Amino acid sequence: MFLGRFIQYIELEKRYSPHTVTAYRADLEQFMAYINPPGEDPSITHPSQVSHHHIRNWMAEMLDNGHLARTVNRKLATLRKYFKFLLQDGLVQANPALRITSARISKQLPVVVDDTKLTAMLDGRMDTTNDPIFANDFAGIRDKTVIELLFGTGMRLAELLSLKDTDIDFYENTIKVLGKRNKQRIIPLNAELIQQLKTYLEAKKNEIFRNNSLTLIVTNKGSSGYPMLIYNTVKSYLTNISTHSKKSPHVLRHTFATSLLNNGADLNAIKELLGHANLSATQVYTHNSVERLKSIYKQAHPKA
Repeated sequence: MFLGRFIQYIELEKRYSPHTVTAYRADLEQFMAYINPPGEDPSITHPSQVSHHHIRNWMAEMLDNGHLARTVNRKLATLRKYFKFLLQDGLVQANPALRITSARISKQLPVVVDDTKLTAMLDGRMDTTNDPIFANDFAGIRDKTVIELLFGTGMRLAELLSLKDTDIDFYENTIKVLGKRNKQRIIPLNAELIQQLKTYLEAKKNEIFRNNSLTLIVTNKGSSGYPMLIYNTVKSYLTNISTHSKKSPHVLRHTFATSLLNNGADLNAIKELLGHANLSATQVYTHNSVERLKSIYKQAHPKA
């Protein structure tokens, strides 16, 4: 079904991130397992045999099984890209995925945490037991650095994991981030984050690792950080300040953007800091700010 050929195309020619390539591969393998169930003789041996009916039925089955519309639409986008590639290479005569309408998505505001509580936690001002929130060993210093970086820059998980020590410019107080499609951007760093990074790098230098990775964020053994390490770190600390079920690194990205907007930052500036290609992706944060204004109005106005 030319999967390897397509993966090579997006990996080498389009230069998609490893995370994106993995997601595309998983989506396509899932679809191929749907049209040719394992253990059965394959009924579809060439992508030209795939019709829009196959795709629509696959989407319907996923929605029936509780998949979010956003997830299903992402998988549909993968198929559109895949068949577009096959069409360009003359391997199919049409793109069946273009005949499918995306599933309707109910509007959901980005989940954020209270930035005052988050700041208090990072400053060590919220623990009534007087126990340190972040341990003073290497793991604790790294964990605080991870939270500070995500909240202080709004970078994505994949961007955090791809950082190298040399991406930090302590003279200019900035950090160089490699975003989607290898688009580079420079993000300013606040004074506290600069100091935290210096503390972390010093602790990292003093550790005796078997594996000395070139990446900025490393495990307790010195190897490159990985997604679940960051997920578990963020979830563990956000549990102290948030009752939301969602406690992912992306929540800190949302909190970064919403905090900037609430404090008067220009929407276009936020767009550049987040690395969004279009302003429409950034405008979702204005809804959070409107909801905040409504809440303040209801609490403060005598006729509310």
